[in-house]
Amino acid sequence: MSTVKRSSYDKQPVVTVSGNANHCDVGWQAIAQRLSANIRPGRFVLCVESYPGCFEKEIERELVRALNPALVVRAGDSYLPENAIRSLCARDLGDDPVFAFMGKYELSEFMDEREVAKRRLSLSEAGSLVLVIGTGATLVAETWDLLVYCDMARWEIQQRQRAGEIANLGLQNCAERASLKYKRAYFLDWRVADRLKKPLLPRIDFLLDTNQRDTPKMIRGKDLLQGLWNAAHQPFRVVPFFDPGPWGGQWMKEICDLPRDAENYAWCFDCVPEENSLLLGFGEVRVEIPSINLVFHHPRQLLGDAVHGRFGTEFPIRFDFLDTMDGGNLSFQVHPLTEYIHEQFGMAYTQDESYYLLDAGQGGCVYLGLKENINRRQMTSDLRAAQEGGIDFDADKYVNRFPAKRHDHFLIPAGTPHCSGKNSMVLEISATPYIFTFKMWDWGRMGMDGSPRPIHLEHALRNIQWDRTTEWVEENLINAIEPVGEGDGWREEHTGLHEREFIETRRHWFTAKVPHSTEGGVNVLNLCEGDEVVVESPSKQFAPFVVHYAETFIVPATVGDYTIHPHGPSEGKRCATIKAFVRTKA
Repeated sequence: MSTVKRSSYDKQPVVTVSGNANHCDVGWQAIAQRLSANIRPGRFVLCVESYPGCFEKEIERELVRALNPALVVRAGDSYLPENAIRSLCARDLGDDPVFAFMGKYELSEFMDEREVAKRRLSLSEAGSLVLVIGTGATLVAETWDLLVYCDMARWEIQQRQRAGEIANLGLQNCAERASLKYKRAYFLDWRVADRLKKPLLPRIDFLLDTNQRDTPKMIRGKDLLQGLWNAAHQPFRVVPFFDPGPWGGQWMKEICDLPRDAENYAWCFDCVPEENSLLLGFGEVRVEIPSINLVFHHPRQLLGDAVHGRFGTEFPIRFDFLDTMDGGNLSFQVHPLTEYIHEQFGMAYTQDESYYLLDAGQGGCVYLGLKENINRRQMTSDLRAAQEGGIDFDADKYVNRFPAKRHDHFLIPAGTPHCSGKNSMVLEISATPYIFTFKMWDWGRMGMDGSPRPIHLEHALRNIQWDRTTEWVEENLINAIEPVGEGDGWREEHTGLHEREFIETRRHWFTAKVPHSTEGGVNVLNLCEGDEVVVESPSKQFAPFVVHYAETFIVPATVGDYTIHPHGPSEGKRCATIKAFVRTKA
């Protein structure tokens, strides 16, 4: 199946903060003792702000049991009625099962001012310990004596959504379909919560990691900030997560050493800071936080001035895996043009992307662009008939199918019809708005839940660039590789992306030390050839950082100059990295 051997792929990469495990309180008893030591006699407001998806009732129960507050104020009791919240957001959310307009709401809009006033009055009259808890606790309390922020990873939130354990912000919809809860969280809940979180990060006294239900962990706010500072000044990796899919394959199961009893693994988000986590290390203890916290708190150090100036507190580069080895074709799809995604969905930039082939098996291929002189009306008619179940869409009649081999690079500017075929292991390098895929044909199969996956044919037809046909695709989008430079034991190549895309990619082949520079902007790299390399700082700014095959890593803009060379089992052997960065020069 695979032409490469199992990697030493690290599924739990850590950013070390302290060698002392005592800097982290593990379990409710230790957490209660730490909080008790910081609570003074008399009137004292303990504010516990939480990210949507935390088990607020369980957290409240444990804190009440341990601290015995005189008064408990729940932020959720100040929300508007559910029908009012649904009405408020109905226009932006619409009725599409996948897409919506990106919400611009503040959490205060979800709250009833009269109910907030009542709770503030009760707070002002309290004479001893008061616990204010929930999403929006800081808005209700306004001021506090001690602030705890309960945080959690979006991947864990999705698991709780799928299990029917949590509802959306302000709603009682635990039993609703997980995909609809995810949609609402993506376009609304997380945007609201992040606007509240950003200014709170430097102010919190303690961060509570609530990802593991039975093993909460708490660190001081200053240790959180130290961990974020460390990450912003050295190469690091975010925590990958893997998920099955109807087209999923078997490559990641073997190469990344994943559980063998899974049916397949289709996706791996290996570098999507909005979705991935960051592990902070305190001795042997690991504290999990959303990696987007780093983007929020250190955007200029991480991204660089030019990238920050253009994208703000968004991480614009995404690396992820798409595994169809011994699987099936991805859905035939297209991504929206910039003006379309802006007008229809409120996004500032679109999902331009590319497929870099980490591996390919027999018959591995990529569908890309349209064939010459096709009948546009007939293709549209066939797609509509296939959507209604009347026929199977004959993709090979209309779409180019190019053979794919290891290290090929296919460029996919928005508007280009495409999909990866069976027996292709893709490292997808793209801009970050990853949810905006307009499926046109899903090969007549069901999703993992046994239901058809949503097709967005009308959106797709408004974005297809019908002039991207065979000759243009071959000239512009396939292996547009040009030599850039070389040195002792290394050479550098430009591999893309297309001029319509803001991401530049460079591949380095090397048997010796390669000089790199961030040149003031964030770099994202993947070791696409070789077992192991080491990243080092010529000025000793950070400790040597070891990377294994298929691992993606981030080099913050602040790092400046760095080097990469073969290490351990790869010494003396040929290695390769693929690097992406935002073009800031013409």
